[in-house]
Amino acid sequence: MIYEEMDFTDARNLRREAEKRLNEKHRKKAEDLKETDANKLLHELQVHQIELEMQNEELRQAYEKAEKALEKYTMLFDLSPVGYFSLDDEATICDLNFTGADMLRERRFSLLNANFKLFIPEDSRPVFNQFLKKVYTSNAKESCKVLLGQNNESLARVYMEGVVTEDAKKCLLSVVDISKFSNV
Repeated sequence: MIYEEMDFTDARNLRREAEKRLNEKHRKKAEDLKETDANKLLHELQVHQIELEMQNEELRQAYEKAEKALEKYTMLFDLSPVGYFSLDDEATICDLNFTGADMLRERRFSLLNANFKLFIPEDSRPVFNQFLKKVYTSNAKESCKVLLGQNNESLARVYMEGVVTEDAKKCLLSVVDISKFSNV
């Protein structure tokens, strides 16, 4: 409405027009606030999205590093020229590498949970038993030389070093074939 057409002397009309304008201001202000709130919310969401993207990139890089480390240590363990075994205190094979399996002339996964003593001939078994006992009681690196093989077939003279893990549950054992270097 145009001010000239309004009768400002009528208090009721004046009040009604004033309230109408006030409500209109409030509505515009509320719309502006809604727009401002929406802009703030949009800004926060965009910032959060960028934070998530940065975290995702960091996780991706950490994953790649972990994959490379796994590949490196798998190669070092599995493809080592030395036989590696993890034994419990009863000489049960908990883990081994491919070279260890080749030394025992068996497939790797068929040896899991087998007893390592089965591959030590009777005449070498007391030396091995003493070695294993010392490894678990001394908590230090121990070594021995024994024959390794089954049924007196393809016996190899081996040098073993073993150490117990910090939690004293596993013996980490390295086995090197020294048949070529010594007489049985």
